[in-house]
Amino acid sequence: MNQTLSLLVENKSGVLARIAGLFSARGYNIESLSVAKTDDPTLSHITMVVDLEPRIVEHLLKLLDKMIDVISVANLSGGKMVERELVLLKVRVDPAQRMEILKEAELFRARVIDVGSDSYIFEATGDTEKIEAFIDLFRKYTIEEVARTGAVAMSRGLTSPHRVTATGRSK
Repeated sequence: MNQTLSLLVENKSGVLARIAGLFSARGYNIESLSVAKTDDPTLSHITMVVDLEPRIVEHLLKLLDKMIDVISVANLSGGKMVERELVLLKVRVDPAQRMEILKEAELFRARVIDVGSDSYIFEATGDTEKIEAFIDLFRKYTIEEVARTGAVAMSRGLTSPHRVTATGRSK
């Protein structure tokens, strides 16, 4: 069962490696991983998707919370959250298929970001299921390349699992 984890961490060298090491040392695979600094350049937000039982995830969250560079952790699964992913998809096209391919991409609100003499590159965003469906639709053509960001997520509403105040951090 996929679980979406959200972490707020210090933006320092080696933090991501230590977090990934916690999972790999136990033989757990990370299905999706996205990391970037926040509006505060000293902090990074990590979104991880793992396919683990909830009890294992809760144990891992406790271990993560004990790490010095981890400010806060949360399991967003089961709660109200917004989750999005970005995909770049390069498709080989022949002249007879150009209009058909563009119409199908439009169904997913995908944008054409590059046009070649024999290819299109599309950009699409959405939840993981939408991205999977978008890729599956284009399997009938020749997919030359796929690049995905992995999921990014945050809880809905004003409540946040990562409360950072002006006077200090929530840990």
